[in-house]
Amino acid sequence: MEKQPYLSVVIPAYNEAQRIPVTLVDIDKHLRGADFDYEILVINDGSKDNTAEVVKNFEPIVANLRLVDNKVNQGKGKVVRQGMLEAKGKFRLFTDADNSTSIDHFFKMIPYLEGTEGTKYDVVIGSRDVKGSKLVPPQPFYRRALGNVGNLIIQMFLLPGLWDTQCGFKCFSAEVAERVFPFMKINRWAIDIEALSLAKTMGYKIKEIPVTWVNDTRSTVKGSAYIGVLRDVLKIRFWLWTDAYKIRGSK
Repeated sequence: MEKQPYLSVVIPAYNEAQRIPVTLVDIDKHLRGADFDYEILVINDGSKDNTAEVVKNFEPIVANLRLVDNKVNQGKGKVVRQGMLEAKGKFRLFTDADNSTSIDHFFKMIPYLEGTEGTKYDVVIGSRDVKGSKLVPPQPFYRRALGNVGNLIIQMFLLPGLWDTQCGFKCFSAEVAERVFPFMKINRWAIDIEALSLAKTMGYKIKEIPVTWVNDTRSTVKGSAYIGVLRDVLKIRFWLWTDAYKIRGSK
């Protein structure tokens, strides 16, 4: 029987040929000396550039790297869901291809995932809005303002007490991943909110930890994505109210 890796790192990628080499090298640098087994899955979302070819070229160099190559663009939500369910790790972390949050933050998550800090959590997420977090350099004022307003709406409708649902660095136990992700419906940017909302509804414990977040000024996320996320928040709230997910009584 194949040994289960301790950690799966899932990286959704769309037109990331320029940025993903640095990300893969950095992840490899931090994990190669770890005292646990791991795998790295890059889920190509039908990129129009040569993202898939670049990742394939790194497979002989970066340990335990594997490419899942979708030929058609499906949306971040769809490919994250695909990667989290294809992953085999005891813990499954998805992170952004731009490496805005370094993989070394996973080592800070382990005490909460294993319960050595007193409480064992099922989901641990990186946060840019809790004490101890750093943004390098700070985001432009308008982006922070949009983010803060959006977060208040998300807290009001779905996730009270969570201050940053959109930082792309989230780790789920295998149990949670396999229970939550098959139910998910969102294919675009609100993937994080939906996953956390379903986990919370199913009774799983969620912990935020501070991260150092490097703001890539080449970000491809457009302002319209914020509107799409808020629209999806209302959809998720409605689906939970009406039990469209068919999860009442789950866990």
